[in-house]
Amino acid sequence: MSGLPCIRSLRIPATTILGLLAAGATEPEILVDYPDLEPDDLKACLAYAAWLTRERELELQPA
Repeated sequence: MSGLPCIRSLRIPATTILGLLAAGATEPEILVDYPDLEPDDLKACLAYAAWLTRERELELQPA
């Protein structure tokens, strides 16, 4: 999948599911469209997105 993080070993990119959620798809709709997914997979995608966007503190380097 070109280096994209996938859900378990399903070859479904997390970004695909996150995009669906961002577009307003409901959990039941996604689970119908992707029957190999489980509800915990959707939670894992959201946790992944939260991890990616977490606040980071960087030390300033002296000039």
